[in-house]
Amino acid sequence: MNQQDHNNEEQEVQHLQHEAEHAKPHKKVSVMGYLTILFAAAFLLLLLSYFMQQRANEQAISGLQATSNNAFDSINNLIAEKDRLTGEVEDLEGQVADLQKQLDEAQSQLSGAQSDAESAQTAQDSAEKALEAMDWFWRIQRQFSRGYYTDAANMMAEFEAAGLPQYLPQEALTGREGDPSPAQQYQEIKEALG
Repeated sequence: MNQQDHNNEEQEVQHLQHEAEHAKPHKKVSVMGYLTILFAAAFLLLLLSYFMQQRANEQAISGLQATSNNAFDSINNLIAEKDRLTGEVEDLEGQVADLQKQLDEAQSQLSGAQSDAESAQTAQDSAEKALEAMDWFWRIQRQFSRGYYTDAANMMAEFEAAGLPQYLPQEALTGREGDPSPAQQYQEIKEALG
């Protein structure tokens, strides 16, 4: 039995060896397959990561492009608004210049009107003083003509104190040449009462 056992053992060893020889390459293929699958998965993950990064970059570039387009649009709008406002300012400056010219003309006319009004007031004051002076002169002349010399002299003193003799007309009221003016007649009465 010994030999038979020995033969059985040898056969079993050969069988195991045969299986081991055939099994080892199969295990090697399996490990190589796993490594290949891992490398392929890693490559696919890298490729996927690359494409995702590309997509993110494209979105960022697109966003930046949109932002820059908006910025350019805003700048163009601001430039257009600035040009419009510059035009309005120029128009308003022209209007201000026209209004200033009109104001200067109105002030000049007002000054002329005020000067005319002052001249008219002065002429009116002079006319009123001349009228008052003539009234006094006729009253003095009446008193003198009636022979009331004292009353005429008293009235003359008041007339002189009021400063009215200078307002007596220097030309004759009759308009005829050679007739004495009221101022000359007053001087004659004054000298006669003298």
